[in-house]
Amino acid sequence: MDFGAINPVLLVASLMVSATPILLAAIGELVVEKSGVLNLGVEGMMITGAVVGFAVAINTTSPGLGFVAAALASAVLSLSFGVLTQFLLSNQVATGLGLTLVGLGLSSLIGKPYEGMKSPTLPDLHLPLLADIPFFGPMLFQHDLMVYFSIALVAAVWAVLKFTRAGLILRAVGESHDAAHALGYKVVRIRLLAIAFGGACSGLGGAYLSLVRVPQWVEGITAGAGWIALAIVVFASWKPWRVLIGAYLFGGVTVLQLNLQAAGTKLPVEYLSMSPYLITILVLVVISARGYHGAPASLGRPFHASH
Repeated sequence: MDFGAINPVLLVASLMVSATPILLAAIGELVVEKSGVLNLGVEGMMITGAVVGFAVAINTTSPGLGFVAAALASAVLSLSFGVLTQFLLSNQVATGLGLTLVGLGLSSLIGKPYEGMKSPTLPDLHLPLLADIPFFGPMLFQHDLMVYFSIALVAAVWAVLKFTRAGLILRAVGESHDAAHALGYKVVRIRLLAIAFGGACSGLGGAYLSLVRVPQWVEGITAGAGWIALAIVVFASWKPWRVLIGAYLFGGVTVLQLNLQAAGTKLPVEYLSMSPYLITILVLVVISARGYHGAPASLGRPFHASH
């Protein structure tokens, strides 16, 4: 195997691109779970965002409009989950799984005419001065806007949850919805807003896959990224900066296995391809053995306004 074929600059740059869709979906799901709602439909929302964003970008030749449409479409889809679980009190796990199936079906239906087409994509931003730094410039400062937006979004979510009244209310609803309701907070409204935000973030993550990472429509393009995002939230113990670390670790494993294939490793390709998912499962097993520290106390529990 020729390790010299692995370029560290390209490796890290590719890692950031690979991690971005998962990071966007995971930070959105973290906000949803902080409100006490467990939405397992991330995969369905991501692939809906991927196909809607691709279709809009193709028809308008604007990837920016594609991202906006993807966020809106997935937010609307997530609100169907919100209505079912918050007003009709359906089971959150079953409804989330149903949402994934609906998203997969919708994407197959909408995406059929677009198979094989290439979409317009986002240009790379060469950040002034920083992009010209030897070694680190091409590695960190020559990416598209969404890479930097995802990192900024993590910082914004952390700041809102930690320092603002809105963040305190969201966390209070997630820890004890009955106590929050007794204090006069609109639990259902707050949770619906969180669910819509999580859906929009998942849609952006899906659109990033179909418009930037793989700028074409392929059925099943998310390939389990939504499930990985869900796992990363648990791995991160519901802390925003740990979500960033988890997403980049998974992105690193994904990119590394591709680089190892290119370098001519003797390991079978199938083992390398499954390695990111095996590592994710291993991490979840270790975490579950230690206990889910940091999970909101009301996570997954229905709220009855009559209480």
